[in-house]
Amino acid sequence: MQSLFMRSAFKSLSLALALGIAAAAQASEADVKKGMEAFIGAPAVESVTRTEYGGLYEVLLKNGQLVYTDAKTSFIIDGNVIDTATRRDVTQARLTQLAAIDFSTLPLEQAVKVVKGKGTRVIATFEDPNCGYCKRLGKELAQMDDITIYTFLYPILSEDSAVKSNNIWCAKDQGDAWTSWVVDGKEPARADCDAAVVARNVELGQSLRISGTPTIFLTDGTRIGGYVPAAELEKALAKVKR
Repeated sequence: MQSLFMRSAFKSLSLALALGIAAAAQASEADVKKGMEAFIGAPAVESVTRTEYGGLYEVLLKNGQLVYTDAKTSFIIDGNVIDTATRRDVTQARLTQLAAIDFSTLPLEQAVKVVKGKGTRVIATFEDPNCGYCKRLGKELAQMDDITIYTFLYPILSEDSAVKSNNIWCAKDQGDAWTSWVVDGKEPARADCDAAVVARNVELGQSLRISGTPTIFLTDGTRIGGYVPAAELEKALAKVKR
């Protein structure tokens, strides 16, 4: 009986200690957030997570930036953490993880759809029609086969970008209008329709912290920021599990 009692008491004590440690960690993360925002002078912190490295806390800012600090916010590290044992860039890996999305939540009905070949491989892009790198990407995508491309018109560069986006969205053949512009430089013809979807795309992109174009998403949620040549995109697509 005594042994059973002791085991039960030990389990209760262990549970209490575990709960106490968890509560302390949560309180500490809350304190770190409070300290960081006091230093910044604004409610700029998205989240705080304790890391496995040297007692550091990862601080994700609302602008997508990642910095590190200690429990007392007595210093701030603005730079990358490298694991010397594996030579892994921990910060970049974490940023890639944080930048990923749930692809299934994208409202694909708001995008211009282009299917090449069977179209079994799928990507989504956010692009401004006046973005030079978007035009370069368009020429690269034109070389690829067996791919479905959902392009969210994302006019963030100028008023003319919005005009072109509206005309492309309202075109009888949206895919042809988009491809003709980014690949061949053929100005999209003026067209009128309810183009409110373009404004919704801008709101969507902002919620996803898309600050530059082109931005590419793979179906596993991976985000690729900026222009990539077809060969690199092919390698990235090959890693996506179907």
